[in-house]
Amino acid sequence: MRVISGSARGLKLKAPKGFNTRPTADRIKESLFNIIANDLYDINFLDIFSGSGGIGTEALSRGAAEAVFIDSSKESADVISENLKAARLYDRARIIKSDVFSAVSRLGDEKRKFDIIFMDPPYGKGLVEETINAVKKADILAEDGFIIAEQASEEPDILLEPFNVFRVKKYNKIKMTFIGYNKECV
Repeated sequence: MRVISGSARGLKLKAPKGFNTRPTADRIKESLFNIIANDLYDINFLDIFSGSGGIGTEALSRGAAEAVFIDSSKESADVISENLKAARLYDRARIIKSDVFSAVSRLGDEKRKFDIIFMDPPYGKGLVEETINAVKKADILAEDGFIIAEQASEEPDILLEPFNVFRVKKYNKIKMTFIGYNKECV
């Protein structure tokens, strides 16, 4: 696992020990960032269920102004901190060690807005919909922003107002679902 492009290109990233995290494979991460490359410069990026922080670190390396990382694991928070320091990106990051729903609510209380929200929750537990509902309630997605949800391929499609799916990219056993506001519902 490494940073693919940008200011920290080639840096090998650490991952938390054990099987509690599933770092996004480099080939999938590269494909994802090719899709969103034109949307990254000078944005606010939120990485939910961060694990190693590889996605948010890649966003910072490619020009995001700021990235916020949320993970409930102390080990993950420590690894994210180490990776950001090694990449010299720590000064543009914030790590929140908390359960996702409390952290998202807190960001809403702070009136934060994010241009891109990436989430990679444990598969098959209904956490994608629950997390999107928390994002909606906290009102932290910028009006023209979008959410990217990494899911198992067999998980059902996401159908939540006022959002609509505008792209699904499949990679064997996983899929990336891109969700934005349905302008008719906002």
